[in-house]
Amino acid sequence: MRVLVADQTSDKLLERLRGGGLEVDYRPGIPRDELLKVVEGYEVLVVRSRTKVNREVIDRGTRLKVVARYGVGLDNIEVDYAIKRGIAVINAPNAPTRSAAELTIGLMIALARRIPVLDREVKAGGWPKGKYVGRELYGKRLGVVGFGRIGRTVAQYAAALGMEVVASDVVDVSAEAAKIGARQVPLERLLAESDVVTLHVPLTPGTYRLMDDARLSLLRDGAMLINTSRGEVVDVDALARHIDRLWGVALDVLPEEPPRSERLLKLLSHEKVIVTPHVGSETYEAYDRLAEELALNILEAVKRV
Repeated sequence: MRVLVADQTSDKLLERLRGGGLEVDYRPGIPRDELLKVVEGYEVLVVRSRTKVNREVIDRGTRLKVVARYGVGLDNIEVDYAIKRGIAVINAPNAPTRSAAELTIGLMIALARRIPVLDREVKAGGWPKGKYVGRELYGKRLGVVGFGRIGRTVAQYAAALGMEVVASDVVDVSAEAAKIGARQVPLERLLAESDVVTLHVPLTPGTYRLMDDARLSLLRDGAMLINTSRGEVVDVDALARHIDRLWGVALDVLPEEPPRSERLLKLLSHEKVIVTPHVGSETYEAYDRLAEELALNILEAVKRV
């Protein structure tokens, strides 16, 4: 079978696929018009978040048997339509868990201690000792919205820091929460009572702009908000109206990646905002796990088609 890898991945993935007997064409960054021309020649398509696998791509890929996402989320793939066409859609949900959770904790600490602002001022020749007094995380309440793999791992790390953890999810996660000394509460209560709120939900119609003006209004003054899930989960226009009363916001994901609109760039330039370019899974360790997990899943999938 022929495999088209349309986005940048690790050499380890390519080696594992070729070692499994697949013919792999590695074309990271392939333009969409070119993808539409050549996809009909492949049984397997591997993408990251850049490439949108919509109906047009699926219809052109008349030989496609497998669409694989090098990562966790599947929001750039029309999953239902692909399955309807008999195409298996797979990902690697476990690999980035620890890396994404560690980034979340890192952003939390950076917000609490104003690390980016201090770093910037010292490098500019200043010495802002005493200008920005930070906050400890010990004893603070962390609200985890979405208690899946990453949310649970963040909760474990936060508990080790001495934080009280509460969780919210659309399903009953009370047993999983109790294992680490956390408890499940309704979303609105979590938002109103937490010192730090961190988002770990997939992008679905139900989570699109989950954090709208009404829910952002529930956050207490001086609260911190962290989003390492999907950019569209937060209404950034509403966030801009609340940023001044919050302690700070950390965003690893944005509704525009990279950001281009003036309104979004203005928000990101605020001194209370920390932004990173969607790097939750970008560690060497996660890449290795991702390559192994996805290669195994692809090889297993092609055996069944």
